[in-house]
Amino acid sequence: MWVAPEKDPRTTGIDPVGEKETLWEYLCRYRMTLVMKCEGLDAEQLAHRSVPPSTLSLLGLVRHLANSEHHWFARVIDGSSAPGPFERPGVDDVDFDDAIGTDDCVASAWRSWHAAVDSADDIMASEELDREIPFEGGTVEVRDVVIHLVEEYARHMGHADLLRECLDGRTGL
Repeated sequence: MWVAPEKDPRTTGIDPVGEKETLWEYLCRYRMTLVMKCEGLDAEQLAHRSVPPSTLSLLGLVRHLANSEHHWFARVIDGSSAPGPFERPGVDDVDFDDAIGTDDCVASAWRSWHAAVDSADDIMASEELDREIPFEGGTVEVRDVVIHLVEEYARHMGHADLLRECLDGRTGL
């Protein structure tokens, strides 16, 4: 086990009631899993890339998920036009490619991720899951956005598991 069940911060003792609360609880647990998978690693370890030519790293995942939180909550749901923290026009994968093993890069990634998460939490506090919002020439419900973020984190936590195991052999939930 990654952490003893009685010490697992993802076990809150709160039983969510309703669809919104349940979906949000899942998202919050995956967010905590990201933090746990990165705990105890230095900047070089966080920036360690998986298998060439891939630029996948734990640090890249933090940056990517900061962009994802910003895109889906601030931009799509809230209508902001501000770019994500790790976006550059015309440059794909900058969130991964520019994830370098320095303390400044790591601090910037975590600051941006926490800011995006806090903003998403604020936005969702007053949202209804069935509200339709304009998206790519059509509409999407807020529910679909939240489910997409749960899926995004779930997929990337599988990557995080493998990355962490390669670094120090640590496995588990």
